[in-house]
Amino acid sequence: MPTLTAYVLTYNCGRRLTVPHKLASHLFSALPSPSPPPEILVFCLQEVAPIAYSFLGGSYLLPYLERFTEAVDIAASKLDGAAYVNDINRNVGMTAIMVFTLCGQANRLKWIQTAEVGVGLWEMGNKGAVGVRMGYATGQSTSVEITFVAAHLAPMEWACERRNQDWGNIVRGLVFEPASNSYLSESESRRHPDDDPDDDETAPLFPSAKDGEADPVPAKTGIYTPTTHLFLGGDLNYRTASTPPSRIDQSRFPQPCEDESSPRHYWHLLSSDQLTAEMRAGRTCHGLKEAPVDFPPTYKYSNLARSRLKTGETTAEEMDDEEKGRWEWAMYRWPSWCDRVLYLDAPPWMKAARVQVKGYKALPLMASSDHRPVVCCLSFPTDAIPEPTAAEQKGGVRYKPPFALNPHWKQKRNAARRLEVVVGIAAYLTTTREARWIILFFTLFLITLGLGVLMWGIITGSNCC
Repeated sequence: MPTLTAYVLTYNCGRRLTVPHKLASHLFSALPSPSPPPEILVFCLQEVAPIAYSFLGGSYLLPYLERFTEAVDIAASKLDGAAYVNDINRNVGMTAIMVFTLCGQANRLKWIQTAEVGVGLWEMGNKGAVGVRMGYATGQSTSVEITFVAAHLAPMEWACERRNQDWGNIVRGLVFEPASNSYLSESESRRHPDDDPDDDETAPLFPSAKDGEADPVPAKTGIYTPTTHLFLGGDLNYRTASTPPSRIDQSRFPQPCEDESSPRHYWHLLSSDQLTAEMRAGRTCHGLKEAPVDFPPTYKYSNLARSRLKTGETTAEEMDDEEKGRWEWAMYRWPSWCDRVLYLDAPPWMKAARVQVKGYKALPLMASSDHRPVVCCLSFPTDAIPEPTAAEQKGGVRYKPPFALNPHWKQKRNAARRLEVVVGIAAYLTTTREARWIILFFTLFLITLGLGVLMWGIITGSNCC
């Protein structure tokens, strides 16, 4: 059966600019060799920029996203001269998603929808999720529906239940709408195939509600739908313990070694992974799957490790060497697999058609973040997922999501967005270098103006005498 390949990266950027050539050198490490370039490339980014730039968005965020576009150009040029088009970028606060398609494939995108929800303080986007859903043409009259979601959940070892709640709020509040042209790389508006082309394009997505009522939410606009392929990448923040490590615990932190029987092999710590336990218990990421994890913890590497990388004292490859390498961990956090890529497998009514994971690995540590990037290469059928029969609709998250959509999602998101703008402006004025210069020049201007007025008063006063 023909398949499409999606290549998903999730990376907590540490609010710093990424060095393009560093990321590019390992970007396609999870792509089997030999393999053609993946048709779709998706970056799920957390803490993509400082809070001021992230909350204000637009041109403030652009320099941070451009670094990733540059990394894609460098890395793709080594795949038989391939090239990618950046079709859409979207962010909710500090979490962003970037979608690329192979050059020549962009016209296969028949429609694009986007969604965003904040789950941080006052439901702002310091934590949250942002998604892109698209129709990808696989024939003259056929297309497959694909959904990508980038997420960032609550931190800290003891906050496992809060992370589960964050996931629930993401399912309740992530509602997809047609993408605004401002988020697309082309000016052409793309419509959902179910939309009537004769309809007014300015018509609202949802029918208007009566005064005082919340807008009704159609059944198929959430993260779970019967006919979509779903892929989730994020700093899900699930840890390997519920309390901070003690000094004795620190002596058992994992180190590079090939012997799985060694007490310091990361395999022993992986058995305590919160995400695996919570998924098995049905408390988070309902219905999603993950390929076997066979890479070291992705968080939290120490400032010393990043400093040594930045100064060139060592390389990331030397750190990972199984004989001479050493991982420098932050002593106050358990090494954990915070950064993950999950997927929703094809439904049972698609006979003999399943998502296949071709590669899943952590990239080497970069000096700009205390997280490792994680990449996953997945293939899935090009056949559109058909609507199930009445008998096939029983059970499963596609028809029975774990949480109902919040009918007030739009009002809540608009209110949170207004708060983000206020916080963004305040952070810009108090934390950024350019704002300090603006304030300095404005202060000097006021001082100069005041001195000018004073001198004028003195001069005019003496003339009167």
